[in-house]
Amino acid sequence: MDLAYLRAHPAHLPTFLTHQRIRETPVAGGDICTASRLTLDDGHSVFTKSWPERAARPVPDGFFATEAAGLRWLREADAVPVPDVLVALPELLALDWVEPGEPGPRAAEAFGRGLAALHRAGAPAFGAEWPGFIGALPQDNTPDPGPWSSWFARCRLLPHLRASVDRGALTGATAALVEQVVDRVGEFGGDEPPSRLHGDLWPGNLLWGADGRVWLVDPAAHGGHRETDLAQLALFGGPPHLDRIMAAYREAWPLADGWRERVPVHQLHLLLVHTALFGETYAEAVSSAARAALRALGRATVDG
Repeated sequence: MDLAYLRAHPAHLPTFLTHQRIRETPVAGGDICTASRLTLDDGHSVFTKSWPERAARPVPDGFFATEAAGLRWLREADAVPVPDVLVALPELLALDWVEPGEPGPRAAEAFGRGLAALHRAGAPAFGAEWPGFIGALPQDNTPDPGPWSSWFARCRLLPHLRASVDRGALTGATAALVEQVVDRVGEFGGDEPPSRLHGDLWPGNLLWGADGRVWLVDPAAHGGHRETDLAQLALFGGPPHLDRIMAAYREAWPLADGWRERVPVHQLHLLLVHTALFGETYAEAVSSAARAALRALGRATVDG
């Protein structure tokens, strides 16, 4: 099997893998999927993601199709490098291989400008035309005209808050803090028309390539507020050269007044995803973000 054959017959890939006709090398993946590098007969490399065989539950319907749709949508903007989707099957996703490289300031600045261009490409509505997933969690992508604040509270904060409480990851006091943010999200201002978002832009979803560019991987793509992508990018220590990324972004497309005060509001989304997925390890981060958001409004009324 070479690349031309794979493009012409993507459904044949599982058969070739089953019969060991392709050299397969495990690579470090995320917490959800099994990842491999495949070497085809023509020497071309392909990156694959598959649902773990020993997973506690089967692959959710549309899981890989959703990621493929998001990658293609981001790639259409021709703003930031995004791997080409080669195969999208119910149980497997295959992408063109990106050779990893080292972070550098020039790549960071180019990425900042490119991310601004990606966001400027826009979206027809908040949400998307495909079902939503973030990690293994479902996410409501029903297209919505907005405003952003009410959509964000209803479709991005509340569902993951409820899931976190249901699994015992958050105490009642911390949940009450987040509920205050949800109730007052319209007071933070900064509403904008929907931008074209990666949607899960923590630093681990940036791939610094050997070609001197920064690639986007593992999206939860949808129409949303551009500050959400930027706030997520600053989580967990941020990527290398974050200051260069942000300076280049703001030069290309300045942010609205008050954006710094809104950072914890936007970060709450991904932090709640982490408590819903991984438990109470991230509870303190949720509490800190909620408190910071409420301090920005001048008062927090719940201890936790």
